[in-house]
Amino acid sequence: MNTTVKYDIEVIKEEALQLVKKRLVNRQQPIYTLCKYIPHRDWVNFELELEKNEFLLRDRIIDLLNHESWEDDSGCI
Repeated sequence: MNTTVKYDIEVIKEEALQLVKKRLVNRQQPIYTLCKYIPHRDWVNFELELEKNEFLLRDRIIDLLNHESWEDDSGCI
């Protein structure tokens, strides 16, 4: 049975954000680093979605994290 997942760019961005938060990947690493965390059978669809949205595998993970929010540091000036 083929259970290939179709990846949407928003799903990819969320997966990348979660991996960064868990400190499994670094924001400065290339996007292809994510292949270690995506099932091999799904990688082609993952890569096609990135390409469709004009991301290159050599681009940095931080490029996917444009909606990353920062917690407010109330004590900072």
